[in-house]
Amino acid sequence: MKIKVLGPLSAEVNGGSIVPTARKPRQILTLLALYPGRVVPVPTLMEELWGTNLPQSALTTLQTYILQLRRQLGTAMGPGGGGPGSAGGAKEVLVTRHGGYLLQVPPEAVDVHEYESLVTRGHSDFEQGDDESAAAMLRAALTLWQGPALVDVRVGPILEIEVMRLEESRLVTVERRIDVDLRLGRHTELLAELTELIARHPQHEGLHSQAMVALYRSGRQATALDVYRRLRGRLIEDLGVEPSPQLQRLHQAMLTVDPALDVQAGPKRGSTFDLYAV
Repeated sequence: MKIKVLGPLSAEVNGGSIVPTARKPRQILTLLALYPGRVVPVPTLMEELWGTNLPQSALTTLQTYILQLRRQLGTAMGPGGGGPGSAGGAKEVLVTRHGGYLLQVPPEAVDVHEYESLVTRGHSDFEQGDDESAAAMLRAALTLWQGPALVDVRVGPILEIEVMRLEESRLVTVERRIDVDLRLGRHTELLAELTELIARHPQHEGLHSQAMVALYRSGRQATALDVYRRLRGRLIEDLGVEPSPQLQRLHQAMLTVDPALDVQAGPKRGSTFDLYAV
């Protein structure tokens, strides 16, 4: 089985899709896939499907959805899985246990776990100063994304939190990968990507600091200073606050042409945003 949640939901067995068309079975499959080999309690599944307004038939309906998923899984598994249209051996994959259900598949069968493994390796390489390997690991992790997480699943309260967590992780990974690329002197290659990112995240100081450094090192000091000016205007107008002290110090360093900004590798184990942290 291979399951993808970093984009449209995809789940295949023997080359055949087992993704249900109905909303709630899709939610169940997704939630179980996010915790492979771990029991998801019945109350958690019910909260995802119905929130706090549980129908009287909630448990029976949930069991019906599980049966439907098992039948679809059994069909995809073929004769070895109990025969077409039968749950059969599918019960050994979608398991009932300890007041809940679990999907008995290895973590590497789900793209999010492959992503998190690559991110962990990339962060470790980053901390050890192995920038080339860190960049490769983080880039490989990000290529697993095929769009916003669970873009075609109507999520309930539990999956909504998971989507927020995954999207935040994705943004942090992008930032870290850009930090590594800046340390490797790839500032010019980053300009188009950073221009798009700061447009999509107009109040994100970390991304703006990266854009400023990339522009400065590409010989575009005036544009780098303009990025700061526009960010400061938005923060004051929208939130009534000034940029953070480290961003102000980065701005001042560019005004005074601080030689430290020209060191492409930057301080090891440090982010671009923290170049001028106290």
